[in-house]
Amino acid sequence: MTIYPTPLDGLYEIHATPVDDARGRFTRLFCEQELAPIRPGLHFTQINLSDTRTRGTLRGLHYQIPPAAEAKLIRCLHGRVFDVAVDLRKSSPTFLHWHAFELAADNDRAVFIPEGFAHGFQALTDGAQLLYMHTMPWTPSCEAGLRHDDPRLAITWPLGVSAISERDSGYALLDEAFFGISL
Repeated sequence: MTIYPTPLDGLYEIHATPVDDARGRFTRLFCEQELAPIRPGLHFTQINLSDTRTRGTLRGLHYQIPPAAEAKLIRCLHGRVFDVAVDLRKSSPTFLHWHAFELAADNDRAVFIPEGFAHGFQALTDGAQLLYMHTMPWTPSCEAGLRHDDPRLAITWPLGVSAISERDSGYALLDEAFFGISL
């Protein structure tokens, strides 16, 4: 694995190194030892699979607040997605900045999103599947979200939104009272 930092502290793009031979391909998806430089003792408590049927569908932007703030390791297993992380850490110099990745089944990339970030994605193909590894279990009382079209974020989504959940489209816009997440 090769780990690449991004302009947002703690957010990393991870490139796997698959091994191909006549039988097919082998790819290591997670190795605690190889990720130790960015997060020693990384431990996941939950693994989820997201299956998005239609190109243009948008999911997110979701996050959990303390005491259930979570880090995530996300990889695309089928199709392609435009994956976005937004820094919500109160004391961060990049507060409310976002960074995007294209994750695809054929590009062997993953993204590590630390605690204090919101996450969302838009499917660039029909049938996009994401594997999510979480450091905390889903805790409904700690769940929150941001609107994908919030003008304070000004995220440039690549496609028009073909589908979005009522919950995701119903989040309030950020106002001056939002000071971020204290971790």
